[in-house]
Amino acid sequence: MEKHLQEVVSRLDQVFASGEALLPEEEATLLALIAERVAELLEQKPDYLMSFLYRLDVLEEKIAPVMRGQSAEPVPMALARLIWERQKQRMRTKRSVRSRPMNDPEEWAW
Repeated sequence: MEKHLQEVVSRLDQVFASGEALLPEEEATLLALIAERVAELLEQKPDYLMSFLYRLDVLEEKIAPVMRGQSAEPVPMALARLIWERQKQRMRTKRSVRSRPMNDPEEWAW
C-alpha cells in the first residue's frame, strides 16, 4: 500500500517523459488517485507523507498554507495538486536541460 503513491508518481514520470498529452479526464483521474492516497497517508502516516513531499521537493511554503486550511480545496486534493504540479515542473526541467555525458575522468577534475 505504501508503494501506491510512488507508483502514481512513477506513472506521471512516464507520461511526462514520453511527452504524452493527458486528456482532462485522465488528469482528473490521476489527481483523484493521488488525493485518495494522500488522504490515507494524512490519517495513517503523516510523517511518511511529509517525507515524501520533501523528497519530491514540494516547497514547504506551498505546503504550509494547505496544512493550515488556507486552501479552497480539501487538504488531500490541494496536496495532490502540489504533487502533480511539481512532477510537471520536474519533467519540463528534464526535457529542457540536457547534460552531456562525462566519459573522461579528467573532466571530473576541479
